[in-house]
Amino acid sequence: MAAADPAPRAAGTAGTAAASARPAIDFRADLQPIDGFGFSMAFQRADLLHGARGLSPAKQREVLDLLLSKEKGAGLSILRLGIGSSTDRVYDHMPTILPTDPGGPDATPTYVWDGWDGGQVWLAKEAKAYGVKRFYADAWSAPAFMKTNGNENNGGELLPAWRQAYANYLVQYAKFYEREGIDITDLGFTNEPDWTATYASMRFTPRQAVDFLKVLGPTVRASGLKTGVVCCDAAGWDRQVAFTEAIEADPEADKAVRTVTGHRYSGPTTVPQPTDKHVWMSEWSPDGTTWNEHWDDGSGYDGLTVAADIQNTLTVANANAYVYWTGASLGATRGLIQLANPGDDYRVSKRYWALAAFSRFIRPGAVRVPVTNADPALSVTAFRNTDGTRVIEILNTATTEKSADFALRGGHDRHPDAYVTDETRSITPADVASTHGTTLTARLAPRALTTIVLD
Repeated sequence: MAAADPAPRAAGTAGTAAASARPAIDFRADLQPIDGFGFSMAFQRADLLHGARGLSPAKQREVLDLLLSKEKGAGLSILRLGIGSSTDRVYDHMPTILPTDPGGPDATPTYVWDGWDGGQVWLAKEAKAYGVKRFYADAWSAPAFMKTNGNENNGGELLPAWRQAYANYLVQYAKFYEREGIDITDLGFTNEPDWTATYASMRFTPRQAVDFLKVLGPTVRASGLKTGVVCCDAAGWDRQVAFTEAIEADPEADKAVRTVTGHRYSGPTTVPQPTDKHVWMSEWSPDGTTWNEHWDDGSGYDGLTVAADIQNTLTVANANAYVYWTGASLGATRGLIQLANPGDDYRVSKRYWALAAFSRFIRPGAVRVPVTNADPALSVTAFRNTDGTRVIEILNTATTEKSADFALRGGHDRHPDAYVTDETRSITPADVASTHGTTLTARLAPRALTTIVLD
């Protein structure tokens, strides 16, 4: 799993470098820019964080620091918001801004806004205060009366006659947030259009998505909003390819979309998306309803699993952003943090620390740079931040300690900082890296993620 990057947007897999190539990191060259790392607290999980089940203001601040602080926590920089759904699952509910049919697609709608949006307005304002600038609002479903099945749950499709009304609805949601001082920078109209869920969901084929984009694009442009449209959050990265190809093949739809988005539940990030647009892995967490606090227990739900997925998504899929599913929730959650239910406490998973080891150090605007590495046990990525700092992430998948040397091209540092994340350490400073001239030497703990920062 050693990274090798022949060219931007090429399939830079972690493991294809020729064995004879001298291990090197070229900070002079550019691969894809990084828009950030993110999370969601949709379906009223933001309300849980605000204390709906007993979390005190002091503990709320601790969790906010963990998720959003660059100094104390992960410094996550993308907040994904859920656009209204009236499903009544336990804490899986998002208030809708259009609760009743206005009387037809051409009738004047009566929008409703409570300024709270299931706690998401409060969380967005907190995130903005921490420095977050990317607010990504996505709809799981259109209102029930706009759909073929008359229900926000269980799939169904958008009725063609309601396309303009649905586009207006999405724009109005963004305008409500603008009123609250939050600019929705990224707007999505569908979540997993290739999958029918028992909760809020809506189906689109690639052709139907293209047809709707021809309505949504001009509506957003005419609104005066600065938001960019994203599409299409398919449940599988491989399934997203068909949506991406359909958009690229249609000039009007292509003009409407700024960012391509896909999930990797039913299909991992094994290929780049066929586009020159920015591409986000916009939702994933280890499948199943499982709380897990371990780093490496072989379950597939642990921290090492998440670290490996981030490395793979950034190298093989050449993604510009990585958005984890949920930041904090209750019970047997797949989230990063488990909130007490009820109570004034929380627990932190190693999944959190895996993501934080990337997001704290690799900041929005960073650029991934090429790496050559001949050791298949090492997964290596490297980045250059806008402030001049350079970051190297090395995941040692072997069960023994490894020593690695890399030629540094484009600057060096006499005193690199190194941090280790494994079963007993969580971004813990460690004296495991040194430089000699332009050569970096690192001692890599087994089954561990080592983060090296060069000034």
